[in-house]
Amino acid sequence: MDAKRLRELLEGVQSGATGVEAALRELKDLPYADLGYAAVDHHRALRHGAPEVILGHGKTAEQIAGIARELARAGDNVLVTRLDADKAQAVRAAVPAMTFHELSRTATLEQAPIPPLGTRPVALVSAGTSDLPVAEECAETLRMLGASVERVYDVGVAGIHRLLHKREVFERTSVVIVVAGMEGALPSVVGGMVSGPIIAVPTSVGYGVSFGGFAALAGMLSSCASGVVVCNIDNGFGAAYAAARILRTREQY
Repeated sequence: MDAKRLRELLEGVQSGATGVEAALRELKDLPYADLGYAAVDHHRALRHGAPEVILGHGKTAEQIAGIARELARAGDNVLVTRLDADKAQAVRAAVPAMTFHELSRTATLEQAPIPPLGTRPVALVSAGTSDLPVAEECAETLRMLGASVERVYDVGVAGIHRLLHKREVFERTSVVIVVAGMEGALPSVVGGMVSGPIIAVPTSVGYGVSFGGFAALAGMLSSCASGVVVCNIDNGFGAAYAAARILRTREQY
């Protein structure tokens, strides 16, 4: 339950349009519902502005479906991340309304309008095509959080002219998320071009001494561009959520 729905419920009780017993029934599972294997946080949207998100990795298809059904029962939209194709098939069999997005490895169920977040889109920049699964996880998360996205893909430093050709994008966007593997240089380059917040996401793309993304992570943490903040390796979801927090705070103040 988010703040808007709770306010409407309380105003309904105040005006007499909603009975006390009806309100109690709607509130009975707050702050969470205990499923035994999961305690589904129905207060998450009140605190964070968005419902709980299901991490598919490490969960069975039955557990994912059970949590999704509980979130849906409460009227929330549902986002599942890190969902492989086999589990997705089983989850969709149990929750047919779910949609699976193969490239981003996410599944979604949309049953409530998603309020727009921010007046300008987020620029989502990726270094190479191999980074797209992480970038698209980020894009799908942003979409479910209400932020629009402008993609700038395959503009890594090996062909810097491709990025420079897209400079005008940064003039009409609010926050920039940069996804890159290998040595992770791209956020530093973008950081020298724009004044707004920059969120860097290292990916595990790379050979040998890239160490599964640690080289990119170290490079981004050592960026010579001031103020670049860095998420964990392959964490497109975390970058999107951070961007949403920035946009939501701007709206509040």
